[in-house]
Amino acid sequence: MFKVFPVKGGFENVKGFFCGATNVGMRTSPANSDISDIDGDVAFLRSQTTCDVSAIFTSNTFQAAPIKHFQKYPKDFQTNFVLINAKNANAMTGEKGVEDIDTIMSILNTKIDVLNPIMSSTGVIGYRLPIDKIISAFDTLRFNECNSHKTARAIMTTDSFKKELAYKIELDSGESFNIAAICKGAGMINPAMATMLCFIATDANIPKNDMDELLKQSAEDSFNRISVDGDTSTNDTVMLLSNKESGAYHKEAFREALNKIMFELAMMILKDGEGANKLVTFEVKGAKSKAEAKKASMALSNSLLVKTALFGEDPNWGRIASTIGASGINCDEHKLIIHYDDLLIYSNEFRELDAKREEMAYKIMKQDSFKITCDIGVGTDSYISYGCDLSYEYVKINAEYRT
Repeated sequence: MFKVFPVKGGFENVKGFFCGATNVGMRTSPANSDISDIDGDVAFLRSQTTCDVSAIFTSNTFQAAPIKHFQKYPKDFQTNFVLINAKNANAMTGEKGVEDIDTIMSILNTKIDVLNPIMSSTGVIGYRLPIDKIISAFDTLRFNECNSHKTARAIMTTDSFKKELAYKIELDSGESFNIAAICKGAGMINPAMATMLCFIATDANIPKNDMDELLKQSAEDSFNRISVDGDTSTNDTVMLLSNKESGAYHKEAFREALNKIMFELAMMILKDGEGANKLVTFEVKGAKSKAEAKKASMALSNSLLVKTALFGEDPNWGRIASTIGASGINCDEHKLIIHYDDLLIYSNEFRELDAKREEMAYKIMKQDSFKITCDIGVGTDSYISYGCDLSYEYVKINAEYRT
């Protein structure tokens, strides 16, 4: 029916899209490096034809000005341009923050024809955008280039590596379409898509209703299942744009490709979590309901007590059991069973780790990734979420609120 396979690079694989970045001095050069090491702090994604756009935003009540600006457009509007800046979140800036975006876009429209341009920002909360610096980018951005690597690098903040993926989808009919994405995120990551920006572009001839449906489903199975430090930011955005230029489409093929690209990006975020060394899968099964399985699983992936135990490679099951009990779900200590990978850690019959199993548990916890399975034993429903470890030092000093 169809084949989905990865291809090298990013947006350059998608028909009709252009992208690039430039540095206007908002992001300073890292220590012991040259300004040339910085790919940019203002980036763009542009389509040569208009796009349908679907988006999901942060659940934080204090949504940033770029999100409010997006929401001013009529339902099902089309666009051909996304402008992205780093270093400044344009959050908690009131109506002036939205007006600043209008000012920037009106000047952009004198440089290139744009339709309902979208802005997205990441950086420090509480400061208005440096309008003069941002509009100076319009003189150096090359709007007809497609430098996906540079664009992916420009939106990085505390990320240690760029996050960029692309897939090609071949149909049995001989037709094909493409999908690519870039993403940023390393800290303040919570299941409400905290501190992340993700931009997905496709040339698939996908109906707008399918875009909305599939994006929501894929987000639930990827970004909304991960947690780095349990904080929720003001700017989080995942956005899907389609210019339909390939003329090809197959719903199940697109679903598979979108699921792949978003899940892989979500795992990249976890691996890049600030202070993180391990990627841990938390499966809760045997719960009374799906909602209770999710509640307990997300409690485990969010718990700072669990994260620091993982960092310390402490095989003691106490923090796992305590977190499940504190989650408020229906559970019974006599029915609970905990495994690290395939190793039994706790059950009603085996409440204490003997020397042999403790040593085996240490070896599992030293791995870069492993699975913790908690069988509640009171039902049949299950849920999987993903988390990482965090150092004690990171938890202690992470008082600075940033995006």
